[in-house]
Amino acid sequence: MNKKIVAGIDIGTTKITVIIAGVAEDGIVNVLGVATVASRGIRKGQIVDIEESTGSIVESLEAAERMAGYSISSAFISVGGSHIMSQNSHGVVAVAEPHKEINNDDINRAIEAAKALNLPSTREVLHVLPREFIVDSQEGIKDPVGMTGVRLEVNTHIITTGGTALRNLEKCASLVGIDVDGFVFGGLASSTCVLTETEKELGVILVDIGGGTTDVCMFIEGALSHSSVLPVGARNITNDLAIGLRISLESAEKIKLLLNKKEPDITTPSEKLINLDKKTKDKSDSKDDIDLTSLHLPEGLTKVSRKTLIEGIIRPRLNEIFTMIGLEIKRSGFGGLTPAGIVITGGGAETMGIVETSKRNLAMQTRVGTPTNISGLIDEIQSASFATAVGLVLYASKSGTAVHEKFSFDKLTKFAGKFPIKGVGGKLVDLVKSFLP
Repeated sequence: MNKKIVAGIDIGTTKITVIIAGVAEDGIVNVLGVATVASRGIRKGQIVDIEESTGSIVESLEAAERMAGYSISSAFISVGGSHIMSQNSHGVVAVAEPHKEINNDDINRAIEAAKALNLPSTREVLHVLPREFIVDSQEGIKDPVGMTGVRLEVNTHIITTGGTALRNLEKCASLVGIDVDGFVFGGLASSTCVLTETEKELGVILVDIGGGTTDVCMFIEGALSHSSVLPVGARNITNDLAIGLRISLESAEKIKLLLNKKEPDITTPSEKLINLDKKTKDKSDSKDDIDLTSLHLPEGLTKVSRKTLIEGIIRPRLNEIFTMIGLEIKRSGFGGLTPAGIVITGGGAETMGIVETSKRNLAMQTRVGTPTNISGLIDEIQSASFATAVGLVLYASKSGTAVHEKFSFDKLTKFAGKFPIKGVGGKLVDLVKSFLP
């Protein structure tokens, strides 16, 4: 078997998603197994209870493995939370052999020079992403390998994270029995499958609204130039609905999801004419009231005012989130360099009226981003809420750490058990079985 297998585990505030995919030789990623379970023991993107969060990961992992028919031993894991910070750094080195070409060793030395930051002992470097190379004062070089020069400089974007958060994620992975191929910042993973190369080159802002946090990533001239995490998310909108309507969080989540669904118009033109009179009479009532009987809420709520929900509860919270995003864009110093506008993804991107709120608050072109560049079992993951998980497997396929599918003794015994084998062959199979756990 020559199939390469990659896996991504997105550990979020509201859900844990595991995607197992096969990578073809031409680089096409084919999804084999997907599973999502509600998160337990995770708050604001960080683990607060190792035992509970491990249980959620195991549940999701086993379901994905059953669907894929393959047991994974390692995976890429997403990192989120307000402990994520970023800064831009500069590194300079002399080319080892000035009369010869620049090679990968020179690039690695330049990146290492840029990586030499004065960080506190509690922080660790998560990603070092080169923005541009400069060879003997010639700027804007994407890949200097093969060029001739004496002095090599690199501008990098460095994402750092809290060491404790990484150790807790590592502990969870080891308890589950998974080796960590690498940790990936959630916003960077989402950008891999949501943004186009043209948008990155023009300059674009990715806003990944999760359950408890919002990732902001700014791409300038094709490279990630600023990233940060805001401590607000879609869960805040659910909380506001629960408090405003005096209902439970579960009921508030159901109402929020009902609002996001667009009801199909199935009336015929003749029916429309007949009902026109009736509609104009009841316009004020029917337009404003939302029927909740189909949700069977335990609180007994059957009708709620659309105006109260959208203008009174949801819109003020969205305005607050986008005001915070606007301040973050201003703080980055790259404010006027993103003509491609804003791409919103994550579970919060499905909130009603989010595109209009973004346009009104930030005065920029806005669209909702959904995962692309994948094939296979993609029906249930072609929504913005799965952007990070899909991004992890795409990131894994490009990183070159995909593992070849291993031969399994367990599969051999299951196969052998289907056929009655007598004589020496049967004894040999029995001997092999006796040594298996």
